[in-house]
Amino acid sequence: MFVQCFRVLEQTFAYQQSFEDLGTPLYEVTFVVIDLETTGASAANCAITEIGAVKLRGGECLGTYQTLVDPGCAIPPEITVLTGITGAMVMRAPRIEAVMPSLLEFIDGAVIVGHNIRFDISFLNAALTQLGRPRLAARSIDTLALARRLLRDEVPNYRLGTLADRLRLSHKPSHRALDDALATGDLLHFLLERAATLGVLGLEDLIALPKLAGSPQAKKLNLTDGLPREPGVYMFRDARDEVLYVGKAANLRSRVRSYFSTDERRKVGQLLRETHRIDHQVCRNGLEAAVLELRLIHQYLPRFNRQGTRAGKYPYIKLTLNERFPRLSVVRKVNNDKALYLGPVASTRVAKRIIEAIHSVAPVRRCGIASRASPNASICASAQLGVSCCPCSGATSEAEYTAVVEELVTNLTSRPDLLLAPLAARIERLATDHRYEEAADVRDRAEALAGLLRRHRRFDLLRRAGRLRLRIGNGWVELVGGRLSRSGHAGDSDELFAPVHPCTPEAPPTEPLPVPQRAEADELLTVVSWIERNADKVTIEEVEGVLANPLPALPVFKPKTKSPARRTATRTGVVPLRRSASAPRPRISRIA
Repeated sequence: MFVQCFRVLEQTFAYQQSFEDLGTPLYEVTFVVIDLETTGASAANCAITEIGAVKLRGGECLGTYQTLVDPGCAIPPEITVLTGITGAMVMRAPRIEAVMPSLLEFIDGAVIVGHNIRFDISFLNAALTQLGRPRLAARSIDTLALARRLLRDEVPNYRLGTLADRLRLSHKPSHRALDDALATGDLLHFLLERAATLGVLGLEDLIALPKLAGSPQAKKLNLTDGLPREPGVYMFRDARDEVLYVGKAANLRSRVRSYFSTDERRKVGQLLRETHRIDHQVCRNGLEAAVLELRLIHQYLPRFNRQGTRAGKYPYIKLTLNERFPRLSVVRKVNNDKALYLGPVASTRVAKRIIEAIHSVAPVRRCGIASRASPNASICASAQLGVSCCPCSGATSEAEYTAVVEELVTNLTSRPDLLLAPLAARIERLATDHRYEEAADVRDRAEALAGLLRRHRRFDLLRRAGRLRLRIGNGWVELVGGRLSRSGHAGDSDELFAPVHPCTPEAPPTEPLPVPQRAEADELLTVVSWIERNADKVTIEEVEGVLANPLPALPVFKPKTKSPARRTATRTGVVPLRRSASAPRPRISRIA
């Protein structure tokens, strides 16, 4: 049966395009099936009395290893009854320190297999630790976990003796190490043959198989057979060929098969139930995969994707410079009306929080009344409290209000430190006065504003660079205006993506470019985030424009430490603002 099993695997492999796509073929893997007899169940205070091992490859037995071991202590009577090993039998046996070198040589380079292998490995690691040797680093396969996965509802229990009887294995376990190891080897070959029907033909898939859920959707594992072990993008499609979900992966095969694991989230189960086909596209690097994933999400708007499908609903913050008394508002569309737009932002709630942060520093009008209609007209609450220069109060001339707006525009575009410094000072005052909840609220508003300005700077940095060529490993990518245009391997100039129109940086270096559209902003953020996470792997080969930012660094308002001196403040999320030693000290704005 052993040889027949591996002939089935060989025939199956013959129809595959590449061995690399399958990982390490099982017929090339050397397994060492190991079994131990011990004086008890705990590796902490019990010892090994017998070791048995069988070396297998390609369905053939390459050798066996068997020895009694002197445990250095008495063998309990119940263990003797179970195994038949007595104190007299191990009296002249070698100690574990004499046995371990030859055992390590026998299992060197092999995958360790056992029935409840954690038990055996725990005793071996305990012995190695006691001898001052490193713990076992070899990969392991547990036939108990495989049997639970592959023989569900076929056997009354998963004991080795029960499985040997029900499956009619050639060797029968007897609670002696070598006999049990031989029986476990027979069981391994039976389970390999059963696993092959699920498309498990490589070692990596076999190791992951016990994690696969025993659900009706496991029969769809064959949908992953054609997936390579390369980076790329995958798409789940239903019977009507509609895209259900788009994702990216560094290893397409492993990532997609993980959906059939013990993940019990309701949406994953529903996704697998509706999946009829899984498409994929291999990418040259992670950046290419991230951008392609985002573009496919924008194209198909899959209902099982959440991130990236709301780009059409992103709001913007608008400063209405085309009015006599400009004010801030949340809008859904960017118009060519000479107004100042910020965004897009994640949600209307975040946009309102940013506007609240600006209102707490800049006294622009908050009401909808653009002028003083009559001496008896009502005055809005913010004007009555003196926190805004609303024209409904009649106390601010148009010229004075224009100066306030011009200063706000300057702060938002080129001097954000003058806008954020008063917020930082207010957080410090509130924290000093132990008004932690108010300080936390101000901190959240300040961080939302700083995050928006920081994101705009990242966008502008790439957009001003024009055509930017980066080397990533043995490949390259080309960005145009911050968006991915082409990608290839070294010496390869094949174009993957459609050409992107370059961004023309007409604005001065200290002023941001016009806000990007929603889909463009998503891609810019994806590119910037990927480059920041993998900066150590990226080399700039060529840049057409300017890849620099002359503006001062923006502060971070999120708490970063929990030292004893700051424990009280961090408990409420309020931490005094830290400034970088190299960053210029913010100047307090006249707008208080």
